[in-house]
Amino acid sequence: MSDGRTRAEGGGEADQQAGGVRSVRRAFDILTLLTEDRPVITLREITGATGLAKTTALRLVQTLEDTGLLGSHPAGYTAGPALWRWAYLARGQWEVPQETRKVMRDLADRLGETVNLFVARGVHRICVAHEESPHPLRHVVDVGDEQPLWAGASSKILLRDASEAFLRRVAAASPQGEEHVGRLGAWAAEAAERGYAVSSSEFDEGLTAVAVPVTGRTGRVVASLSLSGPSHRFPYEAVERFATELAEGARLISGQGFSHPLSSDA
Repeated sequence: MSDGRTRAEGGGEADQQAGGVRSVRRAFDILTLLTEDRPVITLREITGATGLAKTTALRLVQTLEDTGLLGSHPAGYTAGPALWRWAYLARGQWEVPQETRKVMRDLADRLGETVNLFVARGVHRICVAHEESPHPLRHVVDVGDEQPLWAGASSKILLRDASEAFLRRVAAASPQGEEHVGRLGAWAAEAAERGYAVSSSEFDEGLTAVAVPVTGRTGRVVASLSLSGPSHRFPYEAVERFATELAEGARLISGQGFSHPLSSDA
């Protein structure tokens, strides 16, 4: 009997933990509804986007307000003051050095396309810096945006030193499944051999990107420096020139001793 009682108590605790994690996930889902294009959200938008019952959504919103993560607004809810404090802290921790930004800005001005800096995090890559193209029609990736590692020029660069086991993890997360591992390995090997990688319409139709490695003190790839834009502005002869210019920029950034909390140079 005591054994059964122990199991029952353990199950209840596990249920409580699962419920707590679920609540955190739901709260996070609410916060992610806030964007630059939608800085204010209503309770109706929250329930519609998350599928939560109105009473559950209201309880979570009130908790987020109490902790300062959400603020009340005449039209609904907006980012709270606690997020501003956290954003300020994150900026100091995650923002790349000004000398790196200058190299990227010079490339964007000279080449006329968007320049991004990606680092790997798990089976994703995250944008840690970007400089936008001066053209009205341009590719935009916001700092903090995550993209999967199973496609894209930057992914091919970041996978250069990846183990077979890690390539299998990335492949398993792709639409093609584990059978994609051979292609990932081939892409990474090809990029390592020629010093740059190219992708065309692998994520967004009509988008082309060129990427080169940024290396750390041990010579390992710690980031990918990429140039991206509409495919019609990336003819073959331009790709070669873009790769050469990017490689020089990456050499400067590597020489500055680039490091980032998300990058690894073990």
